[in-house]
Amino acid sequence: MNVTGFEKNEKNEAVLTVVIDAPSFDKAIDNVYKKMRGQIAVPGFRRGKAPRKIIENLYGASTFYNDALDDLLPDACAFAIKEHELATVGYPNISGVNVNDDKSVTIDFTIALYPEIEIGEYKGLHAVKPVVDVPDSAVDSEVEATRLRNATVEVVERPAINGDTVTIDYTGSVDGVNFDGGTAEGYELTLGSNSFIPGFEVQVQGMQKGEERDINVTFPEQYHADDLAGKEAVFKVKVHEIKSKVLPEADDEFAKDVSEFDTLDEYKADIKARLIKEREADADNFFENALLEKLAESVTGAIPDVMIEEQVENQVNNFRNQLQQYGMELGSYLQMMGSSEAAFKAEARPAAEKQVRTSLALSKIAEIEAFTSTDEEVDALYQELADQYGVVVEMIKGSMPKEDMERELKLRAAVKMIRENGIADDPPPEEEAEPVAEAVTEEKPKAKKAPAKKKTEPAADADATAEEKPKKAPAKKTTAAKKEKAPAAEETKE
Repeated sequence: MNVTGFEKNEKNEAVLTVVIDAPSFDKAIDNVYKKMRGQIAVPGFRRGKAPRKIIENLYGASTFYNDALDDLLPDACAFAIKEHELATVGYPNISGVNVNDDKSVTIDFTIALYPEIEIGEYKGLHAVKPVVDVPDSAVDSEVEATRLRNATVEVVERPAINGDTVTIDYTGSVDGVNFDGGTAEGYELTLGSNSFIPGFEVQVQGMQKGEERDINVTFPEQYHADDLAGKEAVFKVKVHEIKSKVLPEADDEFAKDVSEFDTLDEYKADIKARLIKEREADADNFFENALLEKLAESVTGAIPDVMIEEQVENQVNNFRNQLQQYGMELGSYLQMMGSSEAAFKAEARPAAEKQVRTSLALSKIAEIEAFTSTDEEVDALYQELADQYGVVVEMIKGSMPKEDMERELKLRAAVKMIRENGIADDPPPEEEAEPVAEAVTEEKPKAKKAPAKKKTEPAADADATAEEKPKKAPAKKTTAAKKEKAPAAEETKE
């Protein structure tokens, strides 16, 4: 092979021409012939026994050209890139392949070059760091949540109140005619869950065991069943049983039952310490990401579109994998949301570009600071990833080259330098009283909630209760790319 042309264009791409000599091309053709001859029928010859020249005379001299070129192109492009010691991104874009009269082959292609960027000052960057505050009310909320989780349920002989679970029969009708799906027996309804049509649950309150009552409601104008939307309906309801949650008293005995502490005060002190630690970690993450955003904004230089497109694909694939944890396909989810993969990628692009800029800037800092890593640090990272994915370390080593581990360690070192040299500014006055929320990472494509399928009976157009929602998938933190959050989807009620 011989590289006969090389130049850089205004898009920071390398434009290359490489020539494959005739003997190399002929050898590639012969290799293809040997692989394919058993699949080619030639009159007068047993399958696989026809000479190459006979096949070429019968089907044309170029019969094996395409397959031979497919085999040669990757090596030819790699040869030209190595010959000029180019740092490239993405894949070659073949612009021309010509078989010359002497049976040599000329290949023209372009490939994006790793961008030559500049960054601003990266030490002493300013960013807001949220104030960590854990008021007593936050601790009390945690205690109340634990009381709810440890509540017992008992049957009560009194009128139903908000929060009770009632077992009811109901039959719905419009203009005196029962409608499909509007009847149920032994249905357990938690009053206040807003799972039925507005006004239904309020009218059940006050009913007692054995009582029957006509409940008048109006279906919402935007109800999912068009034949019921906006219609007035009557539900004949009978209450069979009323159950109420009984919460344990918040006292020392409660603390002993739900924790390792002997007193409620000790239990609350532990909750407060945990909340402080969690919110401090959130504040640190918020601060770090704000610094990285400032760093990304300082990047100057042309960034190849292919780098951003690859990051978009990474984000889409991450989201696709998270959806699969809920048994959903990306295409079906986007269709349900009234969107498309093209629109989804367009929404993901700004965050992808920011992530690419951040990664480039961190690599530049690692180069400037000449960060290095030891074999012990590389082994520790391999083990960290093996633990993270729940596999043996040898599997990680087999799939991730040592160079990738060294690069990740350099990026982490760059992040650490930025964080340790960052200057934390106080939040604006109007934000100082707000407790720190979940740390903000780069912008993500916003996914709308997947709507719950509605019952034809008196189900409200409302979200499912908290107990019915799937838990958020845990996000694994990495330096170079943050994971997408799993979409919130209501559980289907049938």
